Amino acid sequence: MTHNTPLSPRPLRHLSEIHRRVMTAAQLKSHGVATAEMNEQCRPGGPWQQLLPGVLLLHPGPPTGEERLHAALMYASRERTPGVPAQPNAGEEHAAPAYPEVMITGLAALTLHGFSAAPPLTALDTVDVLVPRMRRLRSAGCARILRTSALPTPRQVTGLPVAPVPRALADAVAELTDASAVRRLLTEAVRGGHCEPASVVRELNQAKLLGRPHVVDAVDSLLAEGRAIAEDRLYAMVHEHGLPDPVWNVDLRLPGGPHLGGLDAYWPEQAVAVELDTRAPRQEEDALWSEYARKRETLERLGITVVHITPKKLRDGTEQQAAVVRTALMAAADRDPAAYVVVLPR
Repeated sequence: MTHNTPLSPRPLRHLSEIHRRVMTAAQLKSHGVATAEMNEQCRPGGPWQQLLPGVLLLHPGPPTGEERLHAALMYASRERTPGVPAQPNAGEEHAAPAYPEVMITGLAALTLHGFSAAPPLTALDTVDVLVPRMRRLRSAGCARILRTSALPTPRQVTGLPVAPVPRALADAVAELTDASAVRRLLTEAVRGGHCEPASVVRELNQAKLLGRPHVVDAVDSLLAEGRAIAEDRLYAMVHEHGLPDPVWNVDLRLPGGPHLGGLDAYWPEQAVAVELDTRAPRQEEDALWSEYARKRETLERLGITVVHITPKKLRDGTEQQAAVVRTALMAAADRDPAAYVVVLPR
């Protein structure tokens, strides 16, 4: 026996390197290693160590960040997968996941997603693991168990199931009290192109975190950052897709009459407007949506075509959104002339 490989009548060559270094007790038993032998190997000063209940590290010394991640996933999924986790073959698109119904979330997930504002894996005291609400499992050692009634679809990052960025952010923010740390994470999520502000705010709202002052302040900065990025993308869309230049960021008024509302872009000759829908999905914003709807109805009664574009559509489907605007501009010739409105800088 070596310090790294269990005594076994079954070879371990079929296992990945990480699964030769971290294994559950059930997996070791399936390879012929008795409980007494495991206890002997895990004695003080021995070659193995118990990293988590039922999960063994098959070498002395501290675990690597990768080993801690796999150990936490093994611990969280061991009741469902008593054998060795499935190793999908290359090219198998529908292979069974190695760790079903569990995933890394929180700061560890953000680190895996490439966030520079998240600490390195070796600096984290705990690894957050998301599991279904009905799982009978407690946090232990480096594994902190988080339950949810609606498990999101994980992303595969370096072969590990990882919560999507918005959910990972919400789980990380729930444990943070440092306002600057929260702001850095939320800003990087948007500035780095990981997700749109609306999806982040939706998760924070569902996690009931929007009542915390330092989170609210960070969300306000996030929304401002998201709007600035969306405005830049709208400007780039107009120029890269050869649309005629609009007037930017204007207010419309009836001559001598009331204010009609602000617009992000407006083509006066064609009476076509673009409005970025950057509302955050918070419960108290039903009134804001009503205001959006009233403004659109008022403008369309005056013969002005309003194109609503969300930041996500602008990011993921710029060409399609440009086609929508172009179609509205071309259709202007077939419409009745719009009412005269006064255009003012916003």
